[in-house]
Amino acid sequence: MYAVILLQGQSRYARERWEQLPALVDYQGQSLSLRAGPRQPLPTDHVWDPVAVYAPDELTEEEFQEIYALNRHKITELDLKY
Repeated sequence: MYAVILLQGQSRYARERWEQLPALVDYQGQSLSLRAGPRQPLPTDHVWDPVAVYAPDELTEEEFQEIYALNRHKITELDLKY
């Protein structure tokens, strides 16, 4: 099972748990592509599932990195150590 973070904009995101990670998904009418992961976080007080991050397909890498950084401290899975 994978922990999936769907970055839909600067402050909009969703969390899902999926068994497979397609390269491209349609989520709530928006085309999102796999942009990071899956990566296995280091254990903390419990074991984490591998984390994958999706973002709008039309974003450049720089725009994706900016949105990722803006959400890093709001979304636990993005702030874990890998």
